Amino acid sequence: MRQTIVISKLLRRIISVVTLTLSMGMLSACSRSSGSGTIGAGSTSVQPYAEVLAEEYMALNPGAEIDIQGGGSSAGITAAQTHSADIGMSSRALKEEEKNLWNVEIAKDGLVLIVNPKNPIQDLTSEQIRDIYAATITDWSQLGGVKAKINIIAREEGSGTRSAFTELLMGEKEITPKAIVQDSNGAVRQLVADDPNAIGFISLGLVNDKVKALHLDGIEATRENIINGSYSLSRPFLFVTNGEPTGLTKSFIDFTLSSEGQKLLSNEGLIPSAEGAEK
Repeated sequence: MRQTIVISKLLRRIISVVTLTLSMGMLSACSRSSGSGTIGAGSTSVQPYAEVLAEEYMALNPGAEIDIQGGGSSAGITAAQTHSADIGMSSRALKEEEKNLWNVEIAKDGLVLIVNPKNPIQDLTSEQIRDIYAATITDWSQLGGVKAKINIIAREEGSGTRSAFTELLMGEKEITPKAIVQDSNGAVRQLVADDPNAIGFISLGLVNDKVKALHLDGIEATRENIINGSYSLSRPFLFVTNGEPTGLTKSFIDFTLSSEGQKLLSNEGLIPSAEGAEK
């Protein structure tokens, strides 16, 4: 049964990548035929911020077309590698075999553990979170909360958010297969908002009053604490291209790294990149 589940997940991931690549290929052909379009695809964490950038860029540059789509970090990187997308969007660092791609950090983002506002828990240690997500700790009463089963919410395989969470926090432990898997930060946030016993992890910029962000090892998840390094769960948001960007793609990336683009991202809750700060 376990083997069947693993194979099923792998098949779904392959289908997702193939579907995105095919759709990106069709859109890419259309945009290149007109000579005025650039396609960005990948991380669903980066997607809403890239859409804000694209909307502003197109308002400033009538006639330019920037199409932004999701699909996950790994799928976006694959789309860039195969030229199915002009820009791959990633919310995780590149793997060794991907580092031949041109890439730039457009911003930094914090990852936060969230619970329902009705949950009395305010602070968890890194070890407690690892044990929750490995299903070693299964009840809130083990952490000083009410007696209730912990409902674990996680992102899907191939998600940059999940990859960053696993790399930064889980260590040698794996996320339990019993976790409820969602395909976007927004979906994770909604489940936690609806369930007093749930826990999930999302982008700092997406925290709202419907959920409560937990302190990690006594440190609050804030922009300032990410910048000064005291809060350890942060990750890069990357734009990735197959070769040095040119034309409209370069112009859009330059806008993203400009003071205007970085201000837009900052207003949306992200932390300006080092590259943008230098401009």
